[in-house]
Amino acid sequence: MATYHRTFTIQSDTRPTFHDVTDEVRKLVAEGDIKDGIAVVYSQHTTCSVLIQEQSDDVNFYGEQLVLQDLVNVLSKIIPTCETEGQYLHPGPKHVEIAKRERGEEFWWSLNTDAHLRSVLLGRSVTVPIENGELVLGEFGRIYFADFDQVRARQRTVRLTVIG
Repeated sequence: MATYHRTFTIQSDTRPTFHDVTDEVRKLVAEGDIKDGIAVVYSQHTTCSVLIQEQSDDVNFYGEQLVLQDLVNVLSKIIPTCETEGQYLHPGPKHVEIAKRERGEEFWWSLNTDAHLRSVLLGRSVTVPIENGELVLGEFGRIYFADFDQVRARQRTVRLTVIG
């Protein structure tokens, strides 16, 4: 049994963003010549998720697929976007002070509790079976890396592991 790892970065925006990482996963499966096994796609970032969704043909003004924008719209009803201090218990004054002192963060960077909660709800990884050298995603399935943090644009790391 062989195990292969790869990381790569993506650039988020100051709104929820989705990045289709399916082709990168397929590439690692092919390079490792994996015929049967599993592929794991993981986010180390606590405001990000990894999910499988169908590829949608229609997009909005920002180029976001409509099915993914629908997901953001539904999540914002369940977990409203953090718009002001005190809307959520987190971040508390101790967290803000430590973030400022130890990481030089601006206060408003911590107003992303909604992103943390959305990430927990959707999960930070997916595991996909590999059969006969192909990801088992269904006819329209794609793997998306989602960044729900809306306070600032950032580079994010996507982690892939293929075992087979």
